[in-house]
Amino acid sequence: MTTPNPPALDAADEYLLRHLAEADTDLSGTVVVLGDRTGELLGALAASGRPTLITDSFLALESARTKVGAESAALLTTQDEPPTRIDVLLVRVPKSLALLEDQLHRLAPRLHEGSIVVGTGKVTEIHTSTLTLFEQLIGPTRTSLAVRKARLVFSEPDFGLKRPGSPWPHIYPLPVDKKLGPVSGRSVTNHAGVFCAERLDIGTRFFLEHLPSSRAGDHVVDLGCGNGVVGLATALSNPRARLTFIDESFQAVASAQATFAANVPAGREADFAAADALSAMPDASVDLVLNNPPFHTHRATTDEVAWRMFTGARRVLRPGGELWVVGNRHLGYHLKLRRVFGNCETVVGNPKFVVLRSVRA
Repeated sequence: MTTPNPPALDAADEYLLRHLAEADTDLSGTVVVLGDRTGELLGALAASGRPTLITDSFLALESARTKVGAESAALLTTQDEPPTRIDVLLVRVPKSLALLEDQLHRLAPRLHEGSIVVGTGKVTEIHTSTLTLFEQLIGPTRTSLAVRKARLVFSEPDFGLKRPGSPWPHIYPLPVDKKLGPVSGRSVTNHAGVFCAERLDIGTRFFLEHLPSSRAGDHVVDLGCGNGVVGLATALSNPRARLTFIDESFQAVASAQATFAANVPAGREADFAAADALSAMPDASVDLVLNNPPFHTHRATTDEVAWRMFTGARRVLRPGGELWVVGNRHLGYHLKLRRVFGNCETVVGNPKFVVLRSVRA
């Protein structure tokens, strides 16, 4: 096997490709790559066949589509049906242990006696709990030595294994509390890997307690929707609003769809999209954007996503349209919003969180 070594490959991907080459791994069968983050790993493997990518990330999927192309690889989301038979399973260990658990549950039954399973990640990404999941859901598992702060995981399929049932998706009730308005006591659905899968997080709760009202016919976007509870609150309080739920995570969009369907009257519709923030939406087409920006990408803390969300919101809002943001006080979103919109009002705050409002001039 010959594999190119593009500069964009990180140490974990390089280590995996080097191992496959040194082991002369047969890549002519069905090769599934779970969680490639940049498309570079998939591109290297495409030289030996037509691999299948499975990812929860819209951005990773689009990166693979650009760098590799649908003709050279099969591009699937974590919500799609995986291949029926997997000869080689390569796992870029995700940040979310829950997402790994969910996907191993889905993929393990597709393995056969001769299947090869190799994981890769930074040393800081591979924990005892990671190895335990491989042991429980695939079979006997061992790790490599660390090289350039990266490590490999080798797992052998065990078909006598009694796997526990998958706990995903997880459904839980919201607290019964009048401060939560129309979502008090409602149930929400979380697919694996979606933020705060076990309970309502305190930032979202604070936002729910102070959401703005909307007018009949308004187009409202729940941006970075997660399980969709913020957009659901608006949908229930304004039955004539048009709702759009957007997230970069396919798991999140599926969660929002399930949450919406379980709580609104039959026949009520909304739009759901996995996307790069608001990049796919037309200019001046929205009246209200509700946003709880993420500030972690993999294991890095960054405001890049928030910037894209804020600048995108200014573009898609109609004149007079509003962006409402909840965030940790220390993140200083008010400074960014003033730069983007020229204005920012603190609606309400507590020692930890603030709710901010900016208006499109």
